[in-house]
Amino acid sequence: MPWWGYVLLAGLAWGTYVPLIFYGGTELTTRPGTIGGRLASILCVGVAYFVLAVVIPVALMLTREDARPEWRLTGLVFSALAGAAGAIGAICVIFASKAAVDQAKLDGLDPASYRIYIAPLIFALAPLINTLLSLVWHPQPGNPWHFAWETPGWKLPMGIILAAVGTFLVLLSKEDLEARKARPRSSVTTQSAAAAADSSVSADAATPSVRTGQPTASSP
Repeated sequence: MPWWGYVLLAGLAWGTYVPLIFYGGTELTTRPGTIGGRLASILCVGVAYFVLAVVIPVALMLTREDARPEWRLTGLVFSALAGAAGAIGAICVIFASKAAVDQAKLDGLDPASYRIYIAPLIFALAPLINTLLSLVWHPQPGNPWHFAWETPGWKLPMGIILAAVGTFLVLLSKEDLEARKARPRSSVTTQSAAAAADSSVSADAATPSVRTGQPTASSP
């Protein structure tokens, strides 16, 4: 596969992660306000990581001569830190969705009012932090603590700003569209309930005169 093929697959995987994990956690939740569904979704992520990041690499190391690594302490430590960062990010995404929905309900807002900002903020912040870290951290073989500042040209900060803003707006528009799709249904339901309540009140008001046989204003 060419390099751009892996880039497309990575973008597809990370781009679909937030909506997939949110829906999966929602389906696994027994009742509102509990965290069992979120914990179960984290467990499913861990199982997927185990299969893709443990079983398959071990199988390749055992079967291919060119797949055997050199076990160095610095490589093990920093690779484990990368795994921990990925796992922490996954957990934060899951609980951010739940916390945003709960906070919106407490504030009397639509449940999606805060949740629509989660994916845009994450995917706007991630490349910004990655680029800033790469400007100061330049690890060398055997020396991971090599720091030096490299002054970039104007195109880098401008590109960071445009990419972050563009990513935020694209994802926000998508989340906002989904939130607006859900609102008409709830408003129609509310209007129908209000109309039914009005009809019930009118019927109750007319019932006493019918039952008692007393004349009404329209009776002769």
